[in-house]
Amino acid sequence: MTTYILRRLLQAVPQLLIISVILFALMQGFGDPVATLGARNPPRPEDKIRLRRMLGLDQPVYVQYLVWLVGNDWMKLDMDGDGVPETPGQRKGVLRGDFGNSLVTRRPVLDMIADRLPNTLLLMVTAELVIVVASLAIGIYSAARQYSLADNVITAFSFVGFSMPVFWLALTLMYIFAVNFKRWGLPYLPTVGMFDPAAGKTWGELARHMVLPVTTLSIISIAGYSRFVRSSMLEVLNQDYIRTARAKGLNRSQAMWRHALQNAALPFITIIGLDLPFLLAGAVVTERIFAWPGMGRLFIDHTERADFPMLMGILMLIAAAVVVFQIITDVFYSFLDPRIRLG
Repeated sequence: MTTYILRRLLQAVPQLLIISVILFALMQGFGDPVATLGARNPPRPEDKIRLRRMLGLDQPVYVQYLVWLVGNDWMKLDMDGDGVPETPGQRKGVLRGDFGNSLVTRRPVLDMIADRLPNTLLLMVTAELVIVVASLAIGIYSAARQYSLADNVITAFSFVGFSMPVFWLALTLMYIFAVNFKRWGLPYLPTVGMFDPAAGKTWGELARHMVLPVTTLSIISIAGYSRFVRSSMLEVLNQDYIRTARAKGLNRSQAMWRHALQNAALPFITIIGLDLPFLLAGAVVTERIFAWPGMGRLFIDHTERADFPMLMGILMLIAAAVVVFQIITDVFYSFLDPRIRLG
């Protein structure tokens, strides 16, 4: 097991390097970050030239990548255009844990990510727990009552839920549970932020503000995952070993919980394992609509400003998380299925 994990981690190093090269090349087509500096007062042409020189954006792409990767201790640049090279502001590079500073705020990228990541994890982990529990419950219940009225109703609602766009669902929930409930004199739910400044940042306020975004994130995923769980359960329930267990005296419920669920859950674990890394990225649309100060909103805000260091920091964080969680998923697989051996 240890050998397998170490081998996978070593294999991840060239994978992440290749991913970083591809992402860095794609970033060159995002736009000119210097053009967005200054907000309503864009810089003059001569200021743009000076800013590009100061930020190192006038260098060839491969030089910019090397500075991002290994730092700039090894190079000198003519930063003021006087023909005399100077040592630029010191950067250690990503390989030494320095993702640079945001071009917009001039704050370290890792500090800005650290500020937003807890907010995103609070929202996304809560939503993921709701999704997993509800999907398993609905999928198993539907499989146990195949083609019944309840199964047909669940199927119909699943297709409706899965087909709804995220932004439409979010706005609909806001209109019903915030706007209309307030108009009808009923207790209504807040629609923006993490807490009401007048009430203060309390757990009760946080829970109230999480209801609508968590519901928005959960409904569509539950609709899709519950159908997947139902299909997996039905496939396993028709296997010979389940029929043998039933023939030995186990009722349908015992056969389902003792034997079928563990095997039916294996494909579901794969999907969850692919989903978990993206919890770090947040939900771009949902966080934007509900003004939730998380990673998704951070990403979209800095995409609009072509903030290369921030975008690279977020995307590489997600890439590294994908690698780590895939290893965790494989290890978890080996515990659930004794036929799987990692070596």
